[in-house]
Amino acid sequence: MAVPPHDLSDRAAAGREIYARNFGVSPAEVERLMTQHAGPVFTQEAYEAAGGPGWQSPALTDRDRSIAVIAVLVAQNVTGQRLSTYLSLARRNGLDLEGLTALMVLLGSYVGQPYASLGMEAVQRSAGAEQ
Repeated sequence: MAVPPHDLSDRAAAGREIYARNFGVSPAEVERLMTQHAGPVFTQEAYEAAGGPGWQSPALTDRDRSIAVIAVLVAQNVTGQRLSTYLSLARRNGLDLEGLTALMVLLGSYVGQPYASLGMEAVQRSAGAEQ
């Protein structure tokens, strides 16, 4: 069972808001989805982490965070729905197809063409889905 919203620490509540915003759903829906997929303990820890300085610090913009998360996902060969979620978030944060393409080209030099090319395929798919 998920931790009821009123039982969340302030940090976890802030983290749940970040996840809800990133996924484009309500806090209640993100709670349901994350608990369904990862269980309540992992979900609680994810909220605590997202409520901390990585997602809350004014030293990074949401655009910066999008680039960082996409780079890490591509470097780990994560190209499914998780990458698609963050590609959509990146677009909402001001990264267009040209910017995402440049990012994949750059990543190709650092993580290798196989992973970056799969990332680029995800960029292309997500661009077609948003048209």
